[in-house]
Amino acid sequence: MKRPGPLLTLLAGLVLALFMLTLNVTSGTRTASSSYGGKPPSPSAPRPSATATTLTPAPGPTATADPTPTRPAVPNADYAGRTDDDAASVAVSVRDGKAVAYFCDGRYKEAWLRGRVNDNGAMRLTAPNGAVLDGTIGQGDRIRGAVRDEGRHYAFTAAKAVRPSGLWRATAKVRGAKIDAGWVVLPNGRQTGIVTRDGKAASAPRIDPETGAVTVDGQRLTAHPVTP
Repeated sequence: MKRPGPLLTLLAGLVLALFMLTLNVTSGTRTASSSYGGKPPSPSAPRPSATATTLTPAPGPTATADPTPTRPAVPNADYAGRTDDDAASVAVSVRDGKAVAYFCDGRYKEAWLRGRVNDNGAMRLTAPNGAVLDGTIGQGDRIRGAVRDEGRHYAFTAAKAVRPSGLWRATAKVRGAKIDAGWVVLPNGRQTGIVTRDGKAASAPRIDPETGAVTVDGQRLTAHPVTP
């Protein structure tokens, strides 16, 4: 029997070489695939771009409108004065937006007036006999106005008064007659007043401005400050 010759040996070497070549190619392919995570990147795929971030400024303090200034309420006070022609006296008492006034010439003419005082100090006061007082509390604590009575016009100025100055009144029944008396006491002490007996007017006697004491027809009465 003949031994295999050189040809057999060559064939065996060739087969071994093919086997090793196949093994190297397979191993290289797997290594390359694993390095790309199983899928190679596409050359045409767009790269991720950075997203622009807009910064919103922090809110600043909110501007608030200044509050509307409010006019202070008309203060409670008393006023007394004379008409421009010095024919009569006027006294006004203001309390909580209301006012009462007395217009008197000290002989026979008088009027009790009432009404409201606006926030701007303006007032219109009226009396049962038809008299009207229009006035305004202005700077300097004075009321400047006018009284219309029986067709006549009496301009006046009344300054702020402190007790015992101001408006006084006394009512009573004396010897069967209804007594109603009013006085305007000025800051200088001057008094103007009328006492009516059952509707008939006459000059009033003086009152004691410290106590309000007054004697009418022989009877002692007490006058009191008047407020609305």
